[in-house]
Amino acid sequence: MIYLHIPFCKQACHYCDFHFSTSLKYKDELLAAMHKEIELRSDYLEDRSVQSIYFGGGTPSILQPEEIQKLIDSIAIRFDVTPDAEITLEANPDDLDIHQVKALRATPINRFSIGIQSFYEEDLRWMNRAHNAQDADASIKRVQDAGFANITCDLIYGYPLLTNEKWATNMSKLIELQVPHVSSYAMTVEKRTALDHFIRQGKTSPMDDEQSAEQMLMLIETLTGNGFEHYEISNFAKGGMYARHNTNYWKGKHYLGIGPSAHSFNGISRSWNIANNARYISAIGKGTSFQETELLSLQDRTNEYVMTSLRTMWGVDLSYFEHEFGKDSLQGILKEAQPFIISGQLVQDDTALILSKQGKLMADHIISALFRI
Repeated sequence: MIYLHIPFCKQACHYCDFHFSTSLKYKDELLAAMHKEIELRSDYLEDRSVQSIYFGGGTPSILQPEEIQKLIDSIAIRFDVTPDAEITLEANPDDLDIHQVKALRATPINRFSIGIQSFYEEDLRWMNRAHNAQDADASIKRVQDAGFANITCDLIYGYPLLTNEKWATNMSKLIELQVPHVSSYAMTVEKRTALDHFIRQGKTSPMDDEQSAEQMLMLIETLTGNGFEHYEISNFAKGGMYARHNTNYWKGKHYLGIGPSAHSFNGISRSWNIANNARYISAIGKGTSFQETELLSLQDRTNEYVMTSLRTMWGVDLSYFEHEFGKDSLQGILKEAQPFIISGQLVQDDTALILSKQGKLMADHIISALFRI
């Protein structure tokens, strides 16, 4: 798996704390540095077969199709990209005009992740999104009309403007548009974001945990009732159209991250790149270090697997867990799991430990309780 972080956005969403810049001044230099990083780290993954490439950000759809093509070509020169590789582009609806979509059709991009967030104009303005409600609807239809079938859309719930009626309408819209995959997240307030500032200044209400829980249950019931599988806490797919890239991440597969702030994992260590565009470009150019690395202990690797796998419908594979982390670790996690099994928040069968529907509402708490310390 290869992830490319494209750190550019037209404007800053009020809730976002990802690394990005609203200036494209050094875009060419940064892309050149990313090409160089691909070359420098071509031996990072022991298995050179790449089954997925993911353009994230930031807003990757801000790039020109030929710039996207060149990055894919750089990867293909140094890795064995499988013929059926899933190649995803995160996109803002306002970037997906008819000319951009047509041009992207000529590239290897075969999956879109469209950041809809809401179909309501006032909600989009409250979030400070770059697109409007009309863009949200039109972008999906435009991508579908161009022949792209593998589409996922993002929705956000649990914020003050979102009534249950509006939430139901947002979900119904994606169902009507026959979008086969939905990723949906509760609004969270990250430190040093505009949203955090507005709440502290009393300009907007804080998030309501009860509202988030209620709307999450509505999400689960609505989508599963319309043929979607709830295969990960925040992800739903029809017809087995799981996100291959993210699914492999949740299952503990190794991945390489390219670009400023991108993370990588090879089973032994975790590394993360400088989260500063100018410093990243400079370090790559000078041949100096552009990342930090953390060697992972057995405890680290155990907790990483619990954190990712328990979020999925496949859960913690008990046989894999014992093989990778030892019998003592398995007995320890099963002991810690007992209170949650008794309460019905966890389900254990012969092969796995899986969150129940109620357990999904308490996922973070349960996962932290199962960590090996």
